Amino acid sequence: MSQAKSSNLGYPRIGEKREWKKLLEAHWSGKIDAAELESETKKLRLEYLKKQRNLQTELIPVGDFSLYDHVLDTAFTFGLIPQRFTGGANTAEHDENCNCATGSHDEEAAASADAEAKIFAPGENGAYGLDAYFAVARGTKAFAASPMTKWFDTNYHYIVPELQGLTPKLTVNRPLAFYLEAKEELGIDGKPVIVGPLTLLKLARGIEEGKFDTLLDQLIPLYAQVLKELSEAGAAWVQIDEPILVLETSDEDIARLNKVYAAFRAAAPELNILLQTYFESVSRYEEIVQLPVQAIGLDFVHDRGRNLAALEQHGFPQDKILGAGVIDGRNIWRSDLQVKLDLLGRIQQAAQPKELFVQPSSSLLHVPVTTRSEQALESKIRDGLSFADEKLTEIAVLVKALNEGAEAVSAEIAESVNAVAALNASPERNDESVRDALGKLDARRPERLSPYAVRRDVQAKHWPLPLLPTTTIGSLPQTTEVRQARSKWKKGEWNEEQYVEFLHAETERWIRIQEEIGIDVLVHGEFERNDMVEYFGEQLAGFTTSGFAWVQSYGSRCVKPPILYGDVKLLSPMTVTESAYAQSLTDKPVKGMLTGPITIYNWSFVRDDLPRSVVQNQIALALRSEVSALEEAGIGMIQVDEPALREGLPLKPEDWQSYLDDAVYAFRASTTSVQDETQIHTHMCYAEFGDIIQAISDLDADVISIEAARSHGDLVTAFEDGTYDKGIGLGVFDIHSPRLPEQSEIESIAQRALEVLDPAQFWINPDCGLKTRREEEVIPSLKTMVASAVALREQFAKAGAAGGAGAAGGSI
Repeated sequence: MSQAKSSNLGYPRIGEKREWKKLLEAHWSGKIDAAELESETKKLRLEYLKKQRNLQTELIPVGDFSLYDHVLDTAFTFGLIPQRFTGGANTAEHDENCNCATGSHDEEAAASADAEAKIFAPGENGAYGLDAYFAVARGTKAFAASPMTKWFDTNYHYIVPELQGLTPKLTVNRPLAFYLEAKEELGIDGKPVIVGPLTLLKLARGIEEGKFDTLLDQLIPLYAQVLKELSEAGAAWVQIDEPILVLETSDEDIARLNKVYAAFRAAAPELNILLQTYFESVSRYEEIVQLPVQAIGLDFVHDRGRNLAALEQHGFPQDKILGAGVIDGRNIWRSDLQVKLDLLGRIQQAAQPKELFVQPSSSLLHVPVTTRSEQALESKIRDGLSFADEKLTEIAVLVKALNEGAEAVSAEIAESVNAVAALNASPERNDESVRDALGKLDARRPERLSPYAVRRDVQAKHWPLPLLPTTTIGSLPQTTEVRQARSKWKKGEWNEEQYVEFLHAETERWIRIQEEIGIDVLVHGEFERNDMVEYFGEQLAGFTTSGFAWVQSYGSRCVKPPILYGDVKLLSPMTVTESAYAQSLTDKPVKGMLTGPITIYNWSFVRDDLPRSVVQNQIALALRSEVSALEEAGIGMIQVDEPALREGLPLKPEDWQSYLDDAVYAFRASTTSVQDETQIHTHMCYAEFGDIIQAISDLDADVISIEAARSHGDLVTAFEDGTYDKGIGLGVFDIHSPRLPEQSEIESIAQRALEVLDPAQFWINPDCGLKTRREEEVIPSLKTMVASAVALREQFAKAGAAGGAGAAGGSI
């Protein structure tokens, strides 16, 4: 059998107690300067490397660490900075194409833009500084941030490279810097990690027609230089991530790959390349494994069995090393190591590779750091968990078993088998009442009492809203006072009465603020909620919550997904008290706010012993009871958010319809029990929506709000070739950036949407919840949003359009 080595693909950046996040936010708030940020994050980075070495990882990744996002890091490595930041800021092309906050580009605004552009003057070595890096990620007063979207089918967001008019150049050999740091500081001969050129270009925007291969040809020698310098510095291995290969790969792409990796081998013949894929099976297995590289990394966890089937059918090149991703890099459950050993046995038998790297299925970026801080969890749950550090330990055990025989680690294997079996046998995973409820579900898709055309008229009479009604997505600023109050209550420093009194005061304050601003449909603010999924995980049976199971979502934004380990059911109403109180304070409608079944599933660490559809339907039945309780309490608008619906779309198109059918079923099972006058809203975040337009309509929500600000309104194109007949709000300002939107900017986005959407169906709203923004940012932004809606209404009134916009939804 092949000799085995332990390999890791990437380690969590944020730290066990989110030390990384705290440093970033201290820098952004001016509490520490760039030098201190770099010094302190270097300490974290070295600590992570030492820990991996101590956990017996033989191929340790370096350069996977980032101060924001690894795709942004790659773009900066090759000087791919959007033109609006670097000198195209005052060009006619910028004026026409960039949705920046300077609006009219008057002299004062132009001066501001010129001043901010100075941060993009590269240093003597050609590298850009941290201010420039964070400006592209977060935006500035003058310039909109680059778009961000989901990293394949995960809840991690990457910064989308914008390449229009750009020519790449090597500004700094970032992988080399991190390789030398690990070697010189710790004596670790690390494995540098970099996003591959095909993936980088495929994920980018703004590539002019016919220029893809031109850009690729420009990038090849720059990557080659990076690899050559690594080889000269003594690096033995480099990991080039090409996850794009799990999507559809054309003949053209195969030719490109052969050209790219032949050039790399010629430039650095002594350097070993691990071509790494993850999140699914590769699409062109036979051609991919023949590429001129020394090792191929495949995901054997999330491949739906396809990589293994291809391996067993076609074999594997005998001169290559196989990177076998057998430990789940995206979920937190402990592995049954006997099952994993059996899988590795099948892999070795089929592949008979030169050598075997035992790896996670993907970077461990997507899981928390360690279970050692989770002592408060029930032992049967804690014993069934495996975070990043524990996964590396599992890999080390498997490697020892392969190299020395299973008897060398028999105790470790038995312990894992028993822990998994105990969790599966627990009463929480075998609730007969939940199974009975699922058995009563009709196989046919749940339906509302009346079709949307009927409901629309009923709701128009019941809710006399103006043209282009304004609302927000749900959450309002979670200030230090809000977080402190929740902490005091959880620690027992405040009793229930004190906490409720605080929540009521904050709710009333924001109801009055919203009324004063002139928003048409209000929200209670969600001040009682720590997170839109974790909050429900704290109250539904079948979930538990951790103390430190944080993961990065975007930038410094970290989430702590609840742990869905058992059968799900509603124990008592979760949101009725807060929503009913808010509604009692105003004559305007206040939306009840829930998170939908697909998002709760996607944004939880979900059990892996049942099919996805079964677990989603369990959650849906629990939410259905909550929706009914809200309606009975007089809440007539209920928003059931599904921001993760698109992110969960399988990476292979042949799997899409089954997933979408299950998702639509679960959403409708949650929402279709209400009366016609009850208006169901939903919300979705950053994603490519063209793939799911029909499914969005099939949800049969009365109103949907979708992000559009950071995409500069490009989302509208998804609605140009079809008919969408329901209410829709395309987000008109970016809540993930601290910059304040201009009225002209908001009106421009809305007007672009109104080119293809009937004004009678259009809502005006931010693109996401406002919990992460400061009050001094939110209030002026909402005032500008409302002023924009008023101005647009006046424009329609003057044009005589308001009276003729009758039926919502036209042919688009």
